[in-house]
Formats: sequence, C-alpha cells, structure tokens
Amino acid sequence: MSAVPSRLPRLRAVTREIPAGFGPDADADLLEYADPRNPLVWSRRGDVLVGVGSVFVYVGSPGVEPRHVARAWSEVTSRAEIDDPLSLPGTGLVAFATLPFDAESRRGPLLVVPETIIGRRGGRTWLTRVSSADDTHPAADVGPGDLPARTGYGPHWSAHVGPGTLTPEDYQSIVAAGLEEIAAGTVSKVVLARDLAGTVPPGSDLRRLVRALGSSYPDTWTFAVDGLIGASPETLLTVSGGDVTARVLAGTAARGADPDADTLAAVALSTSTKDLDEHQYAVQSVLSALRPHTTALVAQEQPFMLKLPNVWHLATDVEGRLSAGASALDLIDAVHPTAAVAGTPTARALEVIRRLEPFDRGRYAGPVGWTDANGNGEWAIALRCAQFERETATVDAADGIPFTAHAGAGIVAGSDPESEMLETRVKFRPIVDALA
Repeated sequence: MSAVPSRLPRLRAVTREIPAGFGPDADADLLEYADPRNPLVWSRRGDVLVGVGSVFVYVGSPGVEPRHVARAWSEVTSRAEIDDPLSLPGTGLVAFATLPFDAESRRGPLLVVPETIIGRRGGRTWLTRVSSADDTHPAADVGPGDLPARTGYGPHWSAHVGPGTLTPEDYQSIVAAGLEEIAAGTVSKVVLARDLAGTVPPGSDLRRLVRALGSSYPDTWTFAVDGLIGASPETLLTVSGGDVTARVLAGTAARGADPDADTLAAVALSTSTKDLDEHQYAVQSVLSALRPHTTALVAQEQPFMLKLPNVWHLATDVEGRLSAGASALDLIDAVHPTAAVAGTPTARALEVIRRLEPFDRGRYAGPVGWTDANGNGEWAIALRCAQFERETATVDAADGIPFTAHAGAGIVAGSDPESEMLETRVKFRPIVDALA
C-alpha cells in the first residue's frame, strides 16, 4: 500500500487579483475556461474555482486513508513558495481532491494541483499560476494576459441511462436484509445504495452537465473532479480562517406536487420519529469525530427543514474552532464516513454495506472538495453525482463514455423497503434530469 510519494515537488504559486475590465466580468461564465472533456470545477452561489491543467497529481493506491493524503499535502505545502497578497480562502496554492467512500475501495484517493486556477468569491476574481520552483524561469508574476483561452460549449447531448447492478426489486431485498441486521443488533442504522449505469456520446462537453446542475441546484456544491460530476446538498465540512462548519443531512422526503401537499410532506418529515432518530445518529457521529480537533464545538438543538427543488431534508449545522496545527484534510480523516452515509456504529455499518451491496461505491458518498496551503477548504459528500470513466482500456470510444450513478437511503428500525426504494428514485432525479 502506497502512502506518501517518495518524491514530492517543490511548487511555486503566484496569485493576482484581476481588476474589473481586465478579465472576465462579474457575470462571465468561468466554466468556459475549463477543459470540456475533463472539467475541474467547484462552485456554489456564484463562488467558483476552475482549474486548468495540472502540475502535480497524487494518486493513492487502494487502501490509502485520508490521513495519508493530508500528510502528502502538508509536505507539498511546506516546500512550496507562495506569493499571494490576497490571502483569501482558495487563493495561493490549491488542490482539488476526491476520496473513495471506503478505504477498501478499488479506487484510491486523488489530489490534483492545477497549473492555472481562476477563482471568484464575493465579487472578486483572481488568477493563480502554479509551476515547479525548480524551473529555470519560474513565473515571477501573472496578470490577465496569462488567462487560458475560453472555449465555447460543444453541442447539446443526451445520455442513455439504464439499470445498474441492482434492480428496484433487488434493492428492496437488500433493505430487508439490512433490517434483519438491525433487528439482530448488529447496527442501529445502515445506509444502503443502488446504482444506475449509462453512457454519453463520444466527445461530449461535460461542462454542460456541470452547468445544468449548478443552474438547477444553486444552493448545492457543484463539482467536477477527475470525471466525478455532481451537485451535493451535504457539506461535509468547511474550514475558513480557523472556523469550522459542517451541515448534517439525514432524513428525506419528496417535495409535494402542490403547496398544500408540500407543506404536509415537510410536516410529516419534521415529526417522523424514524427520520428524527436517523438524523440524530448522523449528528452525534459528526460531533464525536470533530471534538478532538476543535474547540467551542456546538450544534443546533433541533434540526431545520432544508428545502431543495426535489426534496426536503432534515438538517443541522455544526460550528467550532479549529485546534492549532490541524487542517481541513486532517478533519476529513476524522469525520469520514459519517453516519449519514454509512450508519451506526460506523465500523459495523461498513461491514454490512460490504456484505450487502454487490458493487464498489468508489467515490460515491466519499469526500470531494478543495484545500489550500493555509488549511482552508470546502468539502462536500459526493452525492447526486455520476462517475465518468474517461480513460478505460476496455471502453470503445465509439460506444460513448460510460458512467455510473448511485443513490442511497438510511435504514433504521421501522424502515419500509419499498419506501426506501422510492426515496432513492427522488435522490436520483437531479443527476438523471441533468443528464437528459
């Protein structure tokens, strides 16, 4: 098992603000800077990071845990030369990353430092160029003239989406098996997923999927990292200037067809003993994981109702202060996987998932986000997403680009297999609609 690469690069990062009128204006679509075939994007509510190219890619072997990724990034940043007068979260040396749900996954973690980053936050736009500090002529300064070329969107496309390994009936069967594990006392909660599979036409501009998700779900984290593209409503954690925040989602109901039905759906969810119990398992798992790494950690006493275009969620915000010396990646190692995507107790829930799910989740329900040299970062749980296999030796390019999508539901005592299957249909809707 590989942990930290033996040879880590010495990087130099130079960040400069792009004044108004000298680059993309406040309404410019920064996605046009991204690679159409392999976009590298993180965005929410108008704040955007777009990466182009790469100067360093860390690919961990299967079995490598988040702490090894944190250690590798710490060593890279300790050797780096950083010229960043803005000192904002997301400026200076930044890496995008995606990690598997399960350390035993066949897909290892990936961390990539782009050659160029175009960022926008709070109306301010900046450009970061990263190069090897050992270059004979490393970049001394950057400006609007160093922006990469913008590429217009390719033709519209539509995906073919079909069943995956589990049919709806198969999924109900594994939910019933999960309920047997709960009745036997193995776990109190287990999150079980099913999959869909499909293809998009060869040469598809995948930025169109990113844009569709961001437009339809502006309050989610829209991401594209190494072919993993989605719009997650669940913040795993955010670190900004030492402040730590997390949002726990557990408990879901479909939106109603009209205002009256929608109100009834929200009330039913907010008073459901089953869903409130499931939610508390998830909140307590996050609090327990964060306490050793934070101070002044607090959570709301009661969950609030988070309204998304397709579902209601029970949600609780958690806030604290980062302990000295810790970083966003250190916290990832502590909190993942949460009860919201695995179950309670976590170790036993993982064992049940490995037994019952007939596939490798890969990066689905794993951490995805970015981190900078100051320990800041924004991380979501990779939900409402699809993994595109852009480079597989067994794929004929003429047949299109294959992808897999997953959706899951939290199973607790009292869960109904058919209702849980219907919940996964609702959770599939964002990515399936965007693919269409």
